[in-house]
Amino acid sequence: MPMLFNNGFAVSLGMVPSLTWLIFYLHKDKNPEPKYLVSRTFFMGIILAPIAAVLQLFFSQQWEMSQTTFVLISAFIEEVIKYSAVRFLILHNPEFDEPADAMIYMIVAGLGFAAIENTLVLFRAVEMGALVASKILFFRFVGATLLHALSSGLVGYFLGLAWFYHRHSRKIIFLGIALASIFHFAFNIILVTVSGTQGFFYSTILLVFSALIISLLFKNLSNKTRKFNG
Repeated sequence: MPMLFNNGFAVSLGMVPSLTWLIFYLHKDKNPEPKYLVSRTFFMGIILAPIAAVLQLFFSQQWEMSQTTFVLISAFIEEVIKYSAVRFLILHNPEFDEPADAMIYMIVAGLGFAAIENTLVLFRAVEMGALVASKILFFRFVGATLLHALSSGLVGYFLGLAWFYHRHSRKIIFLGIALASIFHFAFNIILVTVSGTQGFFYSTILLVFSALIISLLFKNLSNKTRKFNG
């Protein structure tokens, strides 16, 4: 019974950071997306996340690589998986009728991906006590969970741009995934190489700056859509 309780507690806690950021970003959307599509996209992010883990394990076992190379490859794999969730579920859906929608759905998929990551981390943390689990949850909330939302939002911006430039859509989307992977890599490499509060400080500065950029990109894409339609 205690193990069952701990697992249920971990699952519940693991969802909190993602759901909190999800509410925040959906509130910023002036033209809300259908709730059923938002829910499906969130859960698709959860469902596809294990594929990223399998691919990361495969590459780590097949090739000898430095820690830096592995961190970069892992970031790229995760960005591709999150993009795949939106590609399979949203891109050909008639509800996807505005370029800015791409950023919303990518952020939702990224938060779904982060939710399963958080849950797996908390499975181990709850065994060390509520205080440890709470600290980890806080750092995941302001760190990795927001990272996934922002990096996915960056891919979403380029996915939205591809709406306007059909002939170059593949190149544009790949560029978005590449830039998101570099951003993702930068965050992770800070945590790997810089320890303690200094690492937390530098990574937080990176996320705050990136959040401002994503906000500006969303406004840019929305304005571009109005001009295109108008």
